[in-house]
Amino acid sequence: MALIDWMVLSFYLMLSLFLGLVLSRRNNSEDDYFIAGRKLTGWLAGASMAATTFSIDTPLYVAGLVGTRGLAGNWEWWSFGLAHVAMTVVFAPMWRRSGVLTDAAFTELRYGGSAAAWLRGIKAFLLSVPINCIGIGYAFLAMRKVAEALGMVDGHRVIGSVTDTFLLLLIVAFFMLVYTAVGGLWAVVVNDFVQLLLALVGAFVLAFTVINASGGMSQMIAGLEALDRPELLSIFPWTWTQDGFQWIGKAGISAATFIAFLSLQWWSFRRSDGGGEFIQRLLATKDEQQATLAGWVFLCVNYLLRSWLWIVVGLSALVLLPSQQDWELSYPTLAIEYLPPVVLGIVIVSLVAAFMSTVSTSLNWGASYLTHDLYKRFIRPEASQKELILMGQITCLLLLVVGIITALISDSIGSIFRLVIAIGTGPGVVLVLRWFWWRINAISELAAMICGFFIGFTTSVVPIFRIEDYGIKLMVTTILTAIVWLIALALTPPESDEVLEKFVRLVRPPGPGWARLRKRFEIVPVDSLKELIFRFLLSVGLLFGMLFASGAFLFHQERGGWISLVIAVFCLFTMKRKSLSSVFSLR
Repeated sequence: MALIDWMVLSFYLMLSLFLGLVLSRRNNSEDDYFIAGRKLTGWLAGASMAATTFSIDTPLYVAGLVGTRGLAGNWEWWSFGLAHVAMTVVFAPMWRRSGVLTDAAFTELRYGGSAAAWLRGIKAFLLSVPINCIGIGYAFLAMRKVAEALGMVDGHRVIGSVTDTFLLLLIVAFFMLVYTAVGGLWAVVVNDFVQLLLALVGAFVLAFTVINASGGMSQMIAGLEALDRPELLSIFPWTWTQDGFQWIGKAGISAATFIAFLSLQWWSFRRSDGGGEFIQRLLATKDEQQATLAGWVFLCVNYLLRSWLWIVVGLSALVLLPSQQDWELSYPTLAIEYLPPVVLGIVIVSLVAAFMSTVSTSLNWGASYLTHDLYKRFIRPEASQKELILMGQITCLLLLVVGIITALISDSIGSIFRLVIAIGTGPGVVLVLRWFWWRINAISELAAMICGFFIGFTTSVVPIFRIEDYGIKLMVTTILTAIVWLIALALTPPESDEVLEKFVRLVRPPGPGWARLRKRFEIVPVDSLKELIFRFLLSVGLLFGMLFASGAFLFHQERGGWISLVIAVFCLFTMKRKSLSSVFSLR
């Protein structure tokens, strides 16, 4: 790195700190600190959601997938598009109507009694500490790998046993911690918007540069085809040849795994109805329409805009860096080899910005659980607003420390990603059903959450029980968890009518699962279940049709591109014809 690159990075860090200090003036209450006073627009909330998922680790993770498995390997995260569509068109309005501060607090709206309190406390701890800190460590691991790959640091000692790598992480973490702890969600979201713009610019610059270095897209495709690896340019893990249908074994995705991606992973995961930090953004919006808009902004940026920028860089590495060993590092390696000073500085800033956006969100989100759902709920119910804000700031610091420690015990970004999914698999179906069926109770959700966590962890970490095939692991975890929560449901009574009435009046859930109670309390649902299912299916066709069309045209696969585009256009016009275009309306 040249001196000018360091200057660009320093300017950005000072800017983020300045924004945090200015926006801290808006924090007068717990609501201001954790959900921005419920004043976010859908555009800003959606951009923040997109920035949160665009961490410094994400392009490395995608580059690793592409280098080892080809395009089809991206189904590991593309499959979550199904859950994100459901979040946008089905759950976002209901979350906003609930009016809670966290998804853990939602448990005591939907359920009642001591079981609901236990569920809220356990969920708040599990999501804020082990799962959240794994995510923070996940980002720090990538930051360390990128910094070393870019030559920013080399691991030598500078002060006693403190290395330059640790010192750099400490400096970046300091700026990020200050603006997050002082500014609250307002500072996080506004910085997220700036960070998203920087991240997109950096990704585009690098993608454009490596395509030119490869001799253009046609030459790059020819170079990939010469490698005799059909999985590299195949969107699906199979191909059609003169011999008929063939599964591409080199894609590293077994049939069981691919089936699990499409049929299990997206709805059995703990984020099946939104996901903690996403729910936080939805709850922070002005109204239901803005919450839905936020979801669509996220879908467009995350899947349609960024997806192919990362993939192009990963594929270019196969042509430009044929001797590369760690494909996760191909992203920063290409940046340092092909970008000149200043431009390299911009890309470095974009990666640091991506890192800070994810970790700052994790800190504020995790602190909301520890402060609102544990400290205020169980320890100090009478705490003042200033005390709660102070507690949020203290817990931000504690979570950051634990997250850094987590980063020191793993070397693979992809392995951490799959571990997080594994330990979060199982409770998803209960999280969905609780919105549509009155019979789901706190005990069944608690059983699903704990059972899914331990089975997922055991089959991933404990040698004697470890299951190597990812798809089979998800199936086993989901089935065993289902058996446990169904038994728990059968052996325990339903929630009281008082609790159910409060939920129905506030959220107005659809479906036959609430028909008796809606009729009894004379409540009309906002949407019918049939309409929601129809909207979901068309939205899935629209999103994935546009995703595959853009990718197919990009890689000169015209037939697949036109088929995908026709599907997307058909879904869009059908939604409009059925008067469902209000999903996209702004207010």
